[in-house]
Amino acid sequence: MLRRFKPYLRYLKSNRGTLAAAIFYGLIFGLVSGLGFPVLVKYAFPPIFNQSSAPLPYQTILLIVGCVPLIFLLRAVSGYLNSYYVQLTGLRILEGVRLDYFSKLQLLPLSFLQRKSSGDLISRGTSDTAQLQFTLSLIADDGVKQPMQLLGALGFLVGQAFVTDGALLVLVCLAVVPVTVLPVHYIGKKIVKRALQVQNQIGDISSHFVENLSAAREVRAFGLEQREIERFGKSTGALVIAQMKTVKYAKALTPAIEILSGAGIAATLIFAYKAGVKWDTFFAIIMALYLCYEPIKKLGYLNTELNRGTASMDRLEYVLNEPLTIADPVHPMPVTRLRGHIAFEDVTFAYGDSPALEKISVSIPAGTVCALVGPSGAGKSTFANLVPRFYETGAGKVTIDGLDVRAMKLADLRRNIALVSQEPVLFNDTIYHNLALGKGAASRDEILAAAKSAHAHEFIEKLPQGYDTMVGERGALLSGGQKQRIAIARAFLRHAPILILDEATSALDSDSEAAVQDALRKLVQGKTVLIIAHRFSTIRDASMILVFDQGKITAQGDHASLYAGNALYKSLYDRQSAAP
Repeated sequence: MLRRFKPYLRYLKSNRGTLAAAIFYGLIFGLVSGLGFPVLVKYAFPPIFNQSSAPLPYQTILLIVGCVPLIFLLRAVSGYLNSYYVQLTGLRILEGVRLDYFSKLQLLPLSFLQRKSSGDLISRGTSDTAQLQFTLSLIADDGVKQPMQLLGALGFLVGQAFVTDGALLVLVCLAVVPVTVLPVHYIGKKIVKRALQVQNQIGDISSHFVENLSAAREVRAFGLEQREIERFGKSTGALVIAQMKTVKYAKALTPAIEILSGAGIAATLIFAYKAGVKWDTFFAIIMALYLCYEPIKKLGYLNTELNRGTASMDRLEYVLNEPLTIADPVHPMPVTRLRGHIAFEDVTFAYGDSPALEKISVSIPAGTVCALVGPSGAGKSTFANLVPRFYETGAGKVTIDGLDVRAMKLADLRRNIALVSQEPVLFNDTIYHNLALGKGAASRDEILAAAKSAHAHEFIEKLPQGYDTMVGERGALLSGGQKQRIAIARAFLRHAPILILDEATSALDSDSEAAVQDALRKLVQGKTVLIIAHRFSTIRDASMILVFDQGKITAQGDHASLYAGNALYKSLYDRQSAAP
């Protein structure tokens, strides 16, 4: 089983200094515990209490007795230092695992993130990494101390077999050791399955938390509080059941080993009696046996935790081993600033088995303001998402200025594209820092100019802390229109040759919308703009309109020609125009 943890042992190697210290003190602890106490009982104490011989000098007695606190001191200090360095190693392991996991999430395609619930991914990055950290720390701790204590005690027993007539006695003692492996192996297989169920259930609970908190307003608006409590109660109840199934097997391991150990000690007593073993040798052997069976129990517990760690490892590897279907090419083409000529050449794309685009071929010249219109689910957003390679084409290719987007570095490609979503996301930071995301090295004057262009400067200045105002989680402390204008300003600041506007003015009031539309007219000059239009009022300045229906472009042209010659476009436009 340890071989399964081989990919993760690099976290131990990267902390080899603290790990070496933990192992060193673990070795001292194990040897002192497993060998020191039996030696005291066998060789140090008998001369003190042997009344038939001449009494020992007082200084000799003090020296012998002084070994007792010395052994306890060595055991306590080495045990403390071992635990300290093991904890330090464990925390650094946790840091490394979580960082690698989080880094992988940043690289995975959106299609993967959309298949998995946010709560489950969060659980894998918190609960499963913590379990894996605990398991690896346990390997570094008890994986060293307990075997050394066991070897020290076994060494004493084997030594006694050569100096006394107790060879048979030792064989009987050791016969129980392999027998204890049987319950360890059986219970271990059961725990892997149960532990995986526990971790999956923890992921479900995390999903409930995320879903409930993100929909807090809807829960209260529709009176769903009790329903949510009941749903969460069912999830926590299922978790308790799964946890108790794990506990049932995990807690059965120690009694099973103790029963077998007790049988071994009982057999030892019988053979010791028949062999006429002296009382000092007998008690030393009993102590050594105890010091043997105690590590066996703890190693059984270690095996249990290894199985739990295996379950967490499987869940982490599901993400860490997910192939990066969207990545930089091996030999990327050098790209600086693109002009923005976008072309789709026989492009097909599907979400799983559901086709979204079929054999799309279209050319959008640089500097074109292109509106994408059509019914919901027609493929407009998918079309726009293929340009920055948020998804990979199933067939065909997407080019910019004649260069396949798959031939560029992702950073180079996306640096040339600015995006404003219909539901903008702001980070829990200041307005200034949220704006600065649009351009990493932007000056304050550039940031203020972008805010003014998006008509955001006025409301920002009225806030208590101005540009230093915290926006809250996902911008919760701002209105929808304010969030949208900050997102637009962020895109202005990027000054990219390609803009993707997913109904970028939908959250603005009429006055702000008119002002932003005016700013957009100035901004789009010389740039290629893709407008995903849900409201036809936003396409007044479009020089090119693509009409989508069932994953195909059924028509293209300007408003006048499409209104006169395309029934779908005319019906969509008239339907919105007739709406109050």
